[in-house]
Amino acid sequence: MKKRCKWCLDHPLMMDYHDREWGVPLHDDKKLFEFMILDAFQAGLSWMTIIKKRENFRKAFDHFDYHKIAKYGQNKINELLEDTGIIRNKLKIHASITNAISFIEIQKEFGTFDQYIWQFTKGKTIKNSWKEMDQIPAKTLESDAMSADLKKRGFKFVGSTICYAFMQAAGMVNDHSRECFRYDEVM
Repeated sequence: MKKRCKWCLDHPLMMDYHDREWGVPLHDDKKLFEFMILDAFQAGLSWMTIIKKRENFRKAFDHFDYHKIAKYGQNKINELLEDTGIIRNKLKIHASITNAISFIEIQKEFGTFDQYIWQFTKGKTIKNSWKEMDQIPAKTLESDAMSADLKKRGFKFVGSTICYAFMQAAGMVNDHSRECFRYDEVM
């Protein structure tokens, strides 16, 4: 029996996400954008809620094609607000469009979003060494810096706690517990 982080043990979708994605260093701009969108929608909700609706989000948001999302107009916004398969939060939907526009601007400036976002960890995964999940912070100096810079560039729903969750998902930090079988694998 493989030891896993305790947070993922309650549902097969969470275990699958934990075993395949969470904490794996990510350098693909489209996937990074997907995590930015999903983490923004998670604000105030559980990750389980998002994971259960993830496929619906993919369909509703054109498979996270930020070029398409940046051009969403009122008809598409109305369609999203009526889509029961996603979180129908007007502010978060508008933030997705704003964030897509800002994401593209960062790509123009840095070449890729990947080049930009990984600067907050100096291009490397921060390997933490937590024994228990309750030791993991909600935010760090790095997520504070990321949040401040993203906000300055026009992003919405990018508070430090959301940024830290993004860093965990994108493998910018390794917050698997030391006993978890993924702790060494993701590095």
